[in-house]
Amino acid sequence: MNYRFHNLLGAPYRGGNVVITSNNLLISPVGNRVSVTDLVKSQTVTLPVQSSSDICRLAVSPDGVFLLTVDGNNRCLLINLHRHVVLHRISFKHPVNALAFSPCGSRIAVATGKLLQIWRSPGFKREFFPFELIRTFADFDDKVTALNWSPDSMYLLAGSKDLTARLFSVNKIGVLKMKPFLFLGHRDTVVGTFLGIDKKTNRVNMVYTITRDCYMFSWEWSGVEGTLHESAGGSWEPHSPGTPEREMESVVKTKKRKGSDDAKDGNLEENGAYLSGGKWGLLRKDCFNQAPAKVTACDYHRGLDMMVVGFSNGVFGLYRLPDFVCIHLLSISREKITTAVFNEAGNWLTFGCAKLGQLLVWEWRSESYVLKQQGHYFDVTCVAYSPDSQLLATGADDNKVKVWTVSSGFCFITFSEHTNAVTALHFMASNHCLLSASLDGTVRAWDLFRYRNFRTFTTPSSRQFVSLVADQSGEFICAGTLDSFEIFVWSMKTGRLLDILSGHEGPVHGLMFSPTNEILASSSWDRTVRLWDVFEGKGAVETFPHTHDVLTLVYRPDGRQLACSTLDGQIHFWDPIDGLLMYTIEGRRDISSGRLQTDRRSAANSTSGKYFTTLCYSADGSYILAAGRSKFICMYDIADQVLLRRFQTTCNLSLDGVLDLLNSKNMTADGPLELIDDDVSDTEEGVDKQIRAKLDYNLPGTGANRGRPVVRTKCLRIAPTGRSFAAATTEGVLIYSIDESFIFDPADLDIDVTPEAVDAALNEDNPNTALILSLRLNEDALIKKCIFAVSPVDIPAVASSIPYRYLQRLIEAIADLVESCPHLEFILRWCQELCKAHGNSIQQNSRNLLPALKSLQKAITRIHQDLADTCSSNEYMLRYLCSTSTTK
Repeated sequence: MNYRFHNLLGAPYRGGNVVITSNNLLISPVGNRVSVTDLVKSQTVTLPVQSSSDICRLAVSPDGVFLLTVDGNNRCLLINLHRHVVLHRISFKHPVNALAFSPCGSRIAVATGKLLQIWRSPGFKREFFPFELIRTFADFDDKVTALNWSPDSMYLLAGSKDLTARLFSVNKIGVLKMKPFLFLGHRDTVVGTFLGIDKKTNRVNMVYTITRDCYMFSWEWSGVEGTLHESAGGSWEPHSPGTPEREMESVVKTKKRKGSDDAKDGNLEENGAYLSGGKWGLLRKDCFNQAPAKVTACDYHRGLDMMVVGFSNGVFGLYRLPDFVCIHLLSISREKITTAVFNEAGNWLTFGCAKLGQLLVWEWRSESYVLKQQGHYFDVTCVAYSPDSQLLATGADDNKVKVWTVSSGFCFITFSEHTNAVTALHFMASNHCLLSASLDGTVRAWDLFRYRNFRTFTTPSSRQFVSLVADQSGEFICAGTLDSFEIFVWSMKTGRLLDILSGHEGPVHGLMFSPTNEILASSSWDRTVRLWDVFEGKGAVETFPHTHDVLTLVYRPDGRQLACSTLDGQIHFWDPIDGLLMYTIEGRRDISSGRLQTDRRSAANSTSGKYFTTLCYSADGSYILAAGRSKFICMYDIADQVLLRRFQTTCNLSLDGVLDLLNSKNMTADGPLELIDDDVSDTEEGVDKQIRAKLDYNLPGTGANRGRPVVRTKCLRIAPTGRSFAAATTEGVLIYSIDESFIFDPADLDIDVTPEAVDAALNEDNPNTALILSLRLNEDALIKKCIFAVSPVDIPAVASSIPYRYLQRLIEAIADLVESCPHLEFILRWCQELCKAHGNSIQQNSRNLLPALKSLQKAITRIHQDLADTCSSNEYMLRYLCSTSTTK
């Protein structure tokens, strides 16, 4: 039961900036979590850390160790990327529009509201005040929108909504009493500010400011010696004739003798004042010519001196500076680009489109995609594991079916032939065929080798399908309907409609074949569960009546038990052979949902959502997972009818139904405060406020916020190996897997079973005794150590002496070694000898050993595929080399 959060699949990118570390890790926000994608290894993982609401800003340290996240509630987390743990927390008083680590990594710049703050970067050690505020700049008249550090961490350039940009000296230079330099002349919000450098001196000599109305200003610094005018607030002007050239040096020495702390060395350049002796001038003003579109994202690469700009019409441009030469001007989509960023080398461009939920990594030199991932636009409604647990299929309300590789977290194929929401999925036993049912009235069969729809099952008149199943042999396909309350049966080989099973008086939301015989079970909102003999054509064999609507059903893996959930929050367990009710679990209090924003009564007194809409047996059939319109997934022990554990899927306050108690201060006479639309805020797309007000006036109710998504779990599926399970939630598909860390859970412990006894048996050259002692102790490291201590010649004798009760644990350890151990032949020899010695026991007790055997099958299949690919590649390479030598 030690399931822990492992990954998040199918969740789209919904906004915020993305960052790329120096080792090509793409870090992007996914709701209130953070997704890390290795662009070299093509693997993605979601950190187990959760913020209080959706994450809006990210920043990563220059060494790639620390990650800063800021959510919609202005709460900041400092995360160790290598260990996936939260080190420190802090809350800001105002919304954070930009933040960045300094290139030296010792400071953090935060644009919070109208303030620009400089904080000391925390470290690994535990501190009472990990974040120390160093300086605060309160020079802006409106919110700060962009910031950029100089390479030497001495200067900070920031742009604001007040149409200005300011250049700050981070180090205090009390000698000069300098005020920040103002860059004026912009006619719209400054959305990007960047500092260019002189590659010979590695010092700042250029400033680029980009405004929202598609203009870029280039400012050049000229090193003209100047005089400090304290009356003018620390601005610099050119020397007038007759001014001594050593006046500046004398001022510094005078201030130093008075005890100035900021110029201790007497060197202004060491304190970040090398830009003080000159002036800035406007070099050029360029237009991107994309009106009426707006600039929504931009980034600058200092090494290549190139700028990438994304617009609200889905177009991006790549420009070489300072000459403003357009290299690429391409369209990604028709929706606005919300983030655009270079990698460290400058050869990859990353774009994000929040409305489409899409992330792209594009190599601009070869004009090819490095990454092109897009989650489901709407909620995932159904999931299905492949028989070997390597693939996971998802269907959603966006009419698409996606197939994911569980180990890498990547989607490798998307099927979009359905014209309405996908409601059910089923993997065939052959592992390369997937079935999907939809509200568009079709059931489609997909070939996962050729990636095509090779068969479509339809009905004489259009129906809406909500459930789907196939028998063990794969000959019959059955689908239940929402509108006609019928079950349709097709032949897989011919695609012909064979039978229509009638008898239900409500939507058929549950459908499943028995794993052992060819009996079909169906559940309906008409308060019945019916068993059908599809092959004999006898119709309904038996009916199990209930007092409330039956929402779903599931068979135990051995076919000797049937579980169904009802609208009153109960789970009923039936014996399908004798037709007797075995157990009943009351789960209303366990599944109780939180309080919605629109609820007029407390969560405890509300009756909505207190039932299970999806069920799933564990791989051995001793436990059952249940979920519904709640933030909890409940795990029950069936024999004792007790709640073992509750998994909380999310703590994201951006979703509705997470809190049990609401703050009464957020309730007004017009309704909840968060559901009232703020007409004062302007839109990012540049829509005129007057047009929006007219739309709201003509269409009452359209201006109001449609509310937040409600947290719920629509589908649960456990992997055939039993090592993980998937939950289709509002935020995406959550993958929970068995924690790999050590858990002291001995199988047969007494005073003589100790790690020292295992080591003593190994020293005495008695690997058989050592292996049995390690299996009794049930410590993974010791078991693997004893497996390797057995010589290849002794494997048959040791394998035959293993008692049956320790066989499952040994198979699990060997399955883990097949995936990670380089000694492949040695481990496969173990598998072969175990099957020879215990073949009869495995066949007779297949139910208990099935999860472990599935894990072993999954590992061997994966290794076989990798070896096949390697051998094919070597074969083609040898053919090429032979043909080349013959030609020469």
